[in-house]
Amino acid sequence: MMSNAVLDTIAARRSHRAYQDTPVSQEHIDLMLKAFLESPSAVNKQPWHISVVRNQQLLDDMNAAIRAEVMKRTAADRSPRFEDNKFHVFYHAPLVFFLSADPTWRYAALDSGIAVQNIALAAESLGLGSVILGMPRDAFAGEKADEFKKALDFKAGEEFMIAIAVGHPADDKPAHSIQEGHISYID
Repeated sequence: MMSNAVLDTIAARRSHRAYQDTPVSQEHIDLMLKAFLESPSAVNKQPWHISVVRNQQLLDDMNAAIRAEVMKRTAADRSPRFEDNKFHVFYHAPLVFFLSADPTWRYAALDSGIAVQNIALAAESLGLGSVILGMPRDAFAGEKADEFKKALDFKAGEEFMIAIAVGHPADDKPAHSIQEGHISYID
């Protein structure tokens, strides 16, 4: 089979849920931010804002707020991960990117998803691990929502879209299984 660096990076990428304590270098952060800024968006609107978070106390505070919101749900309506009090939404990653955008733009979530995938692939290509996160949304549903928006420097009218934790992985994951039936050819 033909070798291709982009396809090889896609095939190698995993959702890592354990990270070493080693910080991510500024050079690597800059390269991931470049990949983010080069992301395509509908009508080239570039609707996003990105917050680069290395502040572990802020991530711990957000984790506690997320846990508080999630635990209000029934056990059937929440991830079983929350049954473990040691579970940390950000997996103690040394770096988390938060993407925010104006939710009234109809493609804000889609464009943000595209941008976060660029970051994930850039991280993988740099020898870093990542996990794309939707659960931080719950931090913006509770009483500390405005405090977190301010701490993350969300711009007026912006809401959380998606996040990605990045770091040097401390786990080794096999590729996920590929389910059948997701492709249709229409000739």
